[in-house]
Amino acid sequence: MGTMTWNQQVVKKNNKALVLQLIIEKEPISRADIAQVSGLNKTTVSTLVTELLEEDLIFESGPGASSGGRRPVILHFNKDAGYAIGVDIGVNYVLSVLTDLKGNILIEKNQTVTRTSYATIMSIVQDMIQSLMTEMPKSRYGIVGIGVGVPGIVNNEGAILLAPNLGWSNIQFKEDLEKLYKVPVIIENEANAGAVGEQQFGAGQDQDNILYISAGIGIGVGIFVNRALYKGKSGFSGEMGHMIIDMNGKRCNCGSRGCWEAYASEQALLEMSDSSVESLEELIQLAINGDKKAKELFEMIGNYLGFGINNIINTFNPEQVIIGNRLALAKEWIEEPIRNTIEKHTLSYHQNNLLLNFSKLGKYSTSLGVSAFVVDNFIKV
Repeated sequence: MGTMTWNQQVVKKNNKALVLQLIIEKEPISRADIAQVSGLNKTTVSTLVTELLEEDLIFESGPGASSGGRRPVILHFNKDAGYAIGVDIGVNYVLSVLTDLKGNILIEKNQTVTRTSYATIMSIVQDMIQSLMTEMPKSRYGIVGIGVGVPGIVNNEGAILLAPNLGWSNIQFKEDLEKLYKVPVIIENEANAGAVGEQQFGAGQDQDNILYISAGIGIGVGIFVNRALYKGKSGFSGEMGHMIIDMNGKRCNCGSRGCWEAYASEQALLEMSDSSVESLEELIQLAINGDKKAKELFEMIGNYLGFGINNIINTFNPEQVIIGNRLALAKEWIEEPIRNTIEKHTLSYHQNNLLLNFSKLGKYSTSLGVSAFVVDNFIKV
């Protein structure tokens, strides 16, 4: 090994990641198939597979189907070699999941919150992580990392510059968690993470150009262009909750006026509803019971959502719009008004073959998205 140049090591590392990626995507698969698909020679593949077996990242099972001659041994990805933790911090909830390396949820913790100071949220998150670690099955690598989705502006270094609806600015969440747990931590904007969750595991698996609308207490947008998350120069893209839809309009938590999220979010819905209604769930229950006022409120929110979505469709010409986060729970009452608004206002060319779907992962879009980032980071190492 000593004589290997840095360049050869990089190539080897990349080839190994490639082989592992192939096994993950195409399992069960044989060594010969890997060589054929990857274009690497059989000896190289064999060496890399041996290393991956020693690292417990893959395992072998008995002979597969053969086209004559010796039957090949089949390789599988060991999705239980370690686990990822995905945390979704909302303004009114914290959700944490423990997933295997394939993104299957094994354990979850969920809590509603009313106060969102950093100290409060940090102690809830710590308790959740602690109990996930206590309950998780034994494995070679244990926790491979922690991913956190937050409703705010996160820079490429993982610092939370501003989360207006949480009342946070300049929070070093990543550093704080890495000090505590000594594992890699990835912080991401929750709408970007939700878009990744839906693209990998949910409603967006077959499309390349997707807009994911995260409609909770605020509104964020995750943008996929040609199958890649579009992040902009510093990682701040998708703050479309703050596009102005009324010049002299309602005040927004961001300090501006007339922002889309001041009209179309869960927060807006609760402000417009009766003071006796304290949650989205209560309003949904009222609508289920046929309450006229509740249904009208949802229709109004649906229309407002539609206006903003119209602006974004006209900008990006996507194949698919996915509506996720908490307001997706009200799909039954907001879908029709959203569709009507888009039909009335969006340029007809953009509407050809445009898919409008609701999130398939429900409340898990963001936590599964950040857990996927963590696994990706682990597998590429």
